[in-house]
Amino acid sequence: MTPSQDVDTITAPDIDPEADGNSQTDPLDELPGEVEMSLFDHLEELRLRIFYSLIAVAIGIIGCFFAVKPLVQLLEVPAQGVKFLQLAPGEYFFVSLKVAAYTGLVLSSPFILYQIIQFVLPGLTRRERRILGPVVLGSSVLFAGGLVFAYLFLIPAALKFFISYGADVVEQLWSIDKYFEFVLLLLFSTGIAFQIPIIQLLLGNLNIVSSEKMVSGWRYVIMGAVVLGAILTPSTDPLTQSLLAGAVLGLYFGGIGLVKLTGK
Repeated sequence: MTPSQDVDTITAPDIDPEADGNSQTDPLDELPGEVEMSLFDHLEELRLRIFYSLIAVAIGIIGCFFAVKPLVQLLEVPAQGVKFLQLAPGEYFFVSLKVAAYTGLVLSSPFILYQIIQFVLPGLTRRERRILGPVVLGSSVLFAGGLVFAYLFLIPAALKFFISYGADVVEQLWSIDKYFEFVLLLLFSTGIAFQIPIIQLLLGNLNIVSSEKMVSGWRYVIMGAVVLGAILTPSTDPLTQSLLAGAVLGLYFGGIGLVKLTGK
């Protein structure tokens, strides 16, 4: 073979397998503006955001404590015709602290949610960021809807049952501490139960559970809704439990429709 023949030999072009793999990556699965941070930097950022959240909660609780009397009167409205008693020294004071704490936590929750989002945002892909806004907005609306549903329907139904059950036997004189323990627990447990469609949306968009699988498990969902209604309601009356179980079922099947709309 001559030297000229050596020069004419055809060589295959170099192929970078890593570059070829990158060309097939879905842009929605990429991390936009990825910034490298050390473990120490992550822990420091987490510490600061927890500190800011605690400050916001403290400000919310203190502010609500100074305006707690109208809040207490508002929560007493469903118990019409019932006289509340302070059965121990300082009982109303501690009730005021509980009401201020719950209300302050609710009012400061948007700021806490903002801190959580800012902390996890750098680790989210474009696909995950697309559903972040609807999830946050939907979660806030559903939680508020749960509070309203409990205040307008669950609490009056439960109180009406208890008042009418012993109306001809006992006089309705209730401990203010026990009453507010009942009301606050029912309010917040209902608000949490109303997050079911958001959980379904996350599971569907993360390809963990499809809408078809959600539909196929309807028997277990009905059983779970009944159990959840019995657990979350502090009362034992069947009407309150049935109302909450029915709301949970409606939210679940509504969440299936939402997942189907997203094509999952």
